[in-house]
Amino acid sequence: MSKTPQFPPLPALNDVLAATNPSSEALSFLANRRSTPIKCLTAPGPDEATLESILQIASRVPDHRKLEPWRFIVIQGDARKSTGETLAKIKHKKCPNLSVSELDEEKSRFTRTPVCIAVVSSPDPSHKTPVWEQELSAGALCMNLLLTANAAGWAGAWLTEWYAFDADFHAEMGLSDTEKFAGFIYLGTAMQNPPERPRPNISTKIKYQK
Repeated sequence: MSKTPQFPPLPALNDVLAATNPSSEALSFLANRRSTPIKCLTAPGPDEATLESILQIASRVPDHRKLEPWRFIVIQGDARKSTGETLAKIKHKKCPNLSVSELDEEKSRFTRTPVCIAVVSSPDPSHKTPVWEQELSAGALCMNLLLTANAAGWAGAWLTEWYAFDADFHAEMGLSDTEKFAGFIYLGTAMQNPPERPRPNISTKIKYQK
């Protein structure tokens, strides 16, 4: 893994920011963006100070009316194992005939990487801003988090898997009735460089209105 670059200072409130930042380097970075399969991630991962800087930058996403309709749960250290054990208990309750190996798979969900950031979509349904717009902000945050981590020298993958949608797991993780998991961002060091995967023919996705 390359050395983590220095994080830039963030602008202060009411600083005048450039409307555009033309950059061939940034375009190349985006053109070569690629998630790393979780099976190809290993230790080390970002420490807490680095992670806080990553999350600070990642949170600069579109957010209609500045509601901040999202939050983070950082799963690291011993919490990776205990959260996995909780997950296995929930799965076993729903599927009592699971084999030992299947339960072990559930226990290992969060030990696959050094750190996992659960991005929680936390909209305010009473606000005039549509919930869908608030949820889109959480999705943008997941993407920005992957990009920021990658730019900081860390590989990652954005997953959901079954437990992202499980009410019992939501309760165990302290989510309210109006919250959802937008995704789990697994971060670590790549054991190998991933090959390019098939990409869409973008011309088939565009309709021009003239």
